[in-house]
Amino acid sequence: MEQILLNDGNKIPAIGFGVFKIPSDGSTYQAVLEALNAGYRHIDTAVAYFNEAEVGRAIVDSGVDRKDIFVTSKLWLQDYGYEAAKKGLETSLKKLGLDYIDLYLLHQPYGDVVGAWEALEEGKANGQIKSIGVSNMTPKLWQKFIPQFKSVPAVNQVEFNPYFQQTELRKLLAPNNIKIEAWGPLGQGNRDLFAEPVIKQLAEKYHKDAGQIILRFENQLGIIVLPKSTHAARIKSNLNIFDFELTESEMSMMAQLDKGHGSHNPDAPGVKEILLSAFDVHEND
Repeated sequence: MEQILLNDGNKIPAIGFGVFKIPSDGSTYQAVLEALNAGYRHIDTAVAYFNEAEVGRAIVDSGVDRKDIFVTSKLWLQDYGYEAAKKGLETSLKKLGLDYIDLYLLHQPYGDVVGAWEALEEGKANGQIKSIGVSNMTPKLWQKFIPQFKSVPAVNQVEFNPYFQQTELRKLLAPNNIKIEAWGPLGQGNRDLFAEPVIKQLAEKYHKDAGQIILRFENQLGIIVLPKSTHAARIKSNLNIFDFELTESEMSMMAQLDKGHGSHNPDAPGVKEILLSAFDVHEND
């Protein structure tokens, strides 16, 4: 698996397996086992996915050494603030059944972000976390919060696909070598995206499917991708993107697909309130 060097000296697998919206009824456990058996070594979960426990069990039962698996989880904004974030991190570790988390992110950029970040910095200092980062931070939100941090994030996980290539954000993060992780790297199954003529032409040329062309494009941009699937064949095919390379002109053609916006706008008014009311991450504690 190709590794990408983060600005804190740690390495992260270029492709991760995302478990967003996979239920914790045994489905997450089976999907993670399937992914690890297929060769994935990066699993991306979150407190708000309600499936950390199944991820942890699958890691143990996979037989793969813990040191060879990169685990990402995320703190929900319900637990922001210094003290609440410390407890939230401990809860994630307990549910995952792990001694440390490779990457821990602030899932949403609202509320006491600075206090929560301080707790993550402390968690990194004491070995509970290897790398720390943020998620869903637009350039506007980045400029609001990051100057208040003592340290810069290693990662910003945001919506990213050929229709939304985060051009402004990439320019902002590049000077500090902050990597973008793509949630929804396949456009969340957008049929129009998969039917784009340039993608279909490249798929035919390289004997790949549309999803593999999209993921390879993002990979060549230096984006860490997190495709999600519960289908064994798709889980395997999403990983099989390193035996071909798009040319410079083909990368330019793919770049022309950018529409400059995505399905989620973190800057929109009321987003914090909508997210906080969506669910209670402690309802079953």
